[in-house]
Amino acid sequence: MTVAKKMIEFNQGASWIRKMFEEGMRLKARYGEDQVFDFSLGNPDLPPPPEFDQTVRRLTDGHDPNLHRYMPNAGYPQVRSRIAAKVSVEQGMTVDGQGVVMTCGAAGGLNVILKALLDPGDEVIVIAPYFVEYLFYIDNHGGTARVVAAGKDFGLDLPAIAGALTSRTKAIIINSPNNPTGQIYPAQDLAELGRILSAAGERFGTTVYLIADEPYRKIVFDGHQTPSVFRHYRHSLVVSSFSKDLSLPGERIGFIACHPEIAELSELMDAMTLANRILGFVNAPALMQRAVAELTDRAVDCAAYARRRELFCRMLAQAGYDFLPPKGAFYLFPQSPLADELRFIDILKGHRILAVPGRGFGTPGYFRLAFCVPEQTIERSAPAFKAALEASRKG
Repeated sequence: MTVAKKMIEFNQGASWIRKMFEEGMRLKARYGEDQVFDFSLGNPDLPPPPEFDQTVRRLTDGHDPNLHRYMPNAGYPQVRSRIAAKVSVEQGMTVDGQGVVMTCGAAGGLNVILKALLDPGDEVIVIAPYFVEYLFYIDNHGGTARVVAAGKDFGLDLPAIAGALTSRTKAIIINSPNNPTGQIYPAQDLAELGRILSAAGERFGTTVYLIADEPYRKIVFDGHQTPSVFRHYRHSLVVSSFSKDLSLPGERIGFIACHPEIAELSELMDAMTLANRILGFVNAPALMQRAVAELTDRAVDCAAYARRRELFCRMLAQAGYDFLPPKGAFYLFPQSPLADELRFIDILKGHRILAVPGRGFGTPGYFRLAFCVPEQTIERSAPAFKAALEASRKG
């Protein structure tokens, strides 16, 4: 066998979204695209703000001979400074550009952080439901994932997290607003998490890093805000991207920002900068760095996502589904009416609805619906959702 056994196993475990995508292509070819209700992919469909195209045109028309050349591996200093100013506002704490690394999206940023932090066998806590690729990123760098289930309403189960901490724990990854639940962890929980991590560090004589994955920070509803992690824990890092708030997922542009009071910050920055290079990223895309640096105060019109959320929630509630309205991001995570959500996923497919099973996020018994789709798709799916639920009750 030429392919690594581990990759075959990973492919099987990570294939739910891909399977739904392929099933969607088959159904659309058979019934027509407007007759299939595909809620499987979290692929932003809103266009970037108009200023983005204007900025890119101006940058490329400027005939700067240095536009496409190599740069410092952590990114352009002037870009890092602008990102630091943005993070300073969001986190309520002054961040310096010297504590920022520009990355190939948040995924690249997470891999850079884990490469810099992990020795073989080090543990990283992840909260289920989780973005499935966290487990692969941890494995990429010799770490071991310790999964802790979320608590009530998909919030942080702080006692469970405290119980999972060991002398080998190097980091915990949190994702707020959360994919797939839309939960936002409140400030008081972040404060208590900070106290728990500090106590563990003192008890074991180690440093436990808090990694906050925040690509959905600006996509929030009903007046909710994403609290600062920097205010509540010294050894914290924020990793994010412009995939969601500027609708630029294909451009693969993101960043890491470090709490300014991290112990041995200079050593950590050196390690992450080297990781950016030797993982093969080398540096974040040059043109996109310059573009997003000028658009740190811009975002897509979240009112469109809010309308879809309200429409979807109202429709599912009327049909009889059990779910929590999301506070942020663009997903719903309803409870399956059948204990085995795979059976219900098949029923949904029979009604031309594509959803992702909760076990793909480490939480069986639920399913994810992405509402980054046109409102007409949500509206037309109402009879199908109702019929699927009725079919599930008939056994």
